[in-house]
Order: sequence, then structure tokens, then C-alpha cells
Amino acid sequence: ARRQILAQLTPWLFLAAAVGLLLLLTYWPALNLIYYSVTDWDGFDLEKTFVGWDNYVAVFTRPEIFQVFFVSIYYFLATFVQMAIALYFAAILSFSTRFSNLFRGVLFFPYLINGVAIAFMFQYVFQPGGSLDIVLSWVGVTEPPQWLGDPSIANWSLASTSIWRYTGLNFVLFLGAIQSIPGELFEAADIDGASKWQQFWSIIFPGIRRVVALSLILAISGSLAAFETPFIMTGGANGTATFVIKTVQEAFVFSHVGLASAMAVVLLAIVLLVTWIQRKLFPDEKVDLS
Repeated sequence: ARRQILAQLTPWLFLAAAVGLLLLLTYWPALNLIYYSVTDWDGFDLEKTFVGWDNYVAVFTRPEIFQVFFVSIYYFLATFVQMAIALYFAAILSFSTRFSNLFRGVLFFPYLINGVAIAFMFQYVFQPGGSLDIVLSWVGVTEPPQWLGDPSIANWSLASTSIWRYTGLNFVLFLGAIQSIPGELFEAADIDGASKWQQFWSIIFPGIRRVVALSLILAISGSLAAFETPFIMTGGANGTATFVIKTVQEAFVFSHVGLASAMAVVLLAIVLLVTWIQRKLFPDEKVDLS
């Protein structure tokens, strides 16, 4: 009897450990974050004065905070470029292509590199007299712009770094989705004389529509949460401060932990809203078992 009771309790014990860690490391900090967001806590004092919605009002009314939202647009636009590149190569390499495995590895490799290493590497690419300037000098460009020093192009330079880094992730997602499409569809299309372009629009793209939608959601949340690349390469200078960089500065530089907590909650709410919109636009497909 004792062994039977223990056998019945064992799954619940494992479940309790997982749920306990989830509550301790995820939901409890989230609740604390919401609590801090309605106070003026500076991160040091034991007393926290309740200020209500003041911090949230400041997020949307203080220009130096609200304007950093627009920096995310550069990264969001860059995601369309990386998705287009990834979809192009995924469609090509899904067919029989010489050295396809080599090209797959080359495309996916940048995603495996640590983000800090990528940031330092591209610092040498974009610095004055760096790799990019040397290459441009070969084609006659003797006075290249300040890629990270000019506010008008600094964000474009940083966004191009994310294109190089994350194209491989989208490529793998798209390639896996394309390879899950039944091969009979392509065989029937070949028999009917459909071109590769017609097969793409009639078979491939409709078949991976949900994966494209998932990549778009990841792109939106990623563009809002961009941090390590601009933080390491510019430190947020020259108009490159993202929403997360501004949040960190408010918390640890200016000791406005309450305001920074409100900014983090706003970011979480935006991501949840985008996810909800995606679920409405691309609902789960219901399988008819009748």
C-alpha cells in the first residue's frame, strides 16, 4: 500500500518542484516588478512611497523615454530584410542543390556565435578605418561616413548587425517548415508544368504561413528587446539607446527603479498584446476528425 501511494505521489512531487521553481523565479519577480512600478523606489531605501500611475504616465509623456520606442523601428524593418533573405535561401536549398549542406551551415553559423562576440567583431567592422572602410576604399570611396558616430545612420548600422546574426534562425525555421510539406505536392506541380516561382507562391508560402507569422512575432518582440548589440557597440550614444537600454539606465544609473519597473511592465504588455493580435490573425487550425 505504501509503495502504491508513493508511486501515485511521485509525479506530483516532480510537478511540485517544477511549479515551485516557476513561481519562485518567474511569477514572484514579476509580481514584485508590478509592485515596484507603482512606487518611487530608488533601489536602496527600505521605504517605498506609493505613487500610483505616475511612473506609467512618465513613460508615455517624457520625451527622452518615449522617443526610444522609435529606435525599435530600425530593428523591426531590418527583420523584414532578414526574413526575406532567409526565405529566399530556404526555398532554394529545400530543392536538390549542390553543396546544400555547406550553405545551410554557413547561413546558420552566425546564430551560434555569442552576441557579445558579434558586437565586438562588428565594432572593428564599423570603426573608422575598419574592415568596411577598407573594402569601400577598394572601390574608390575615400571618405566613408561615421557608421556608429553619425546619428543619421548609426541605428541602420546596428540593425544590419542583427540581420547578419538572426538570418540563420529564420532560415532554419523556414527550411524545416518547407521540408514538412508533402513531396507529392511538388511532384504534381512538376507534372503540371509549374515553375519554381509558381510552386513557391502556390505550395511553399501557404504551407509555411504559420511559421512566417511566428517569425514576425519573434521579430517584433526582438526589436523591442534589442539590448546587447547597441549597448556594447555604442552604449546608447548618438541616438542608439533602445527601450531596454533606457530601462537599464533609469534603474542602475539614475536609481529610478520604480520608473524602470514601469518601463519593463509596459514592454511586457506590448509583447503580450502583439502575441494576442497574432493569435487572432492566425488562429490555430482545427482538425476535422469526422
